[in-house]
Amino acid sequence: MAPADPWGGRDPHDCAGLDEVGRGSLFGPVLAAAVVLPAAALAPLAAAGLTDSKKLTARRRAALVPRIQTLALAWGIGQASAAEIDRHGIRSATECAMTRALQHLPAPPGLLLVDGVLPLRGWAGEQLTLVAGDSHCLAIAAASVLAKQERDALVQRLARRFPGYGLERHVGYGTAQHREAILRLGPSLAHRRSFLRNLLGPSA
Repeated sequence: MAPADPWGGRDPHDCAGLDEVGRGSLFGPVLAAAVVLPAAALAPLAAAGLTDSKKLTARRRAALVPRIQTLALAWGIGQASAAEIDRHGIRSATECAMTRALQHLPAPPGLLLVDGVLPLRGWAGEQLTLVAGDSHCLAIAAASVLAKQERDALVQRLARRFPGYGLERHVGYGTAQHREAILRLGPSLAHRRSFLRNLLGPSA
């Protein structure tokens, strides 16, 4: 990834990359992270191999987290629970997580750089959506890494509370092993019941 971001002529200090993780999972919360990177952080993070978290090994992501947190001007993480996803739907819950991540920044950014095609509804400031933004924008890539590491760690802890589902391996996504375990054990308190209707029927 080239050490550049689509600032649109703005000072990078005034822009926040925003990304989510866990949107398609059957279990647990959706997480989002917001990251503000100074221009001086771009080249070092690019040299360290920062890119879309899905393209990185767990070891590489773990090594990048302290570098991102040290070099970033600000960062924040937010989440929305499985119950909120069931109550409000995944898009609204994802937007809740994004808004909560932004609330952890010391000041609202002048420009949001949002991964994907859907803008953050209700955000009063300027924003730009970027398809595959986590592969082309270092601020979004940094957000994707922080969100991914935070959610994976959370699900690993929940795996001890909810044994038998294999959460420590698939972190809640709909693998064959996970689906079989849900059919055998029933959903846990942290499963997204609205995501299980095709598997368990409308009573899920």
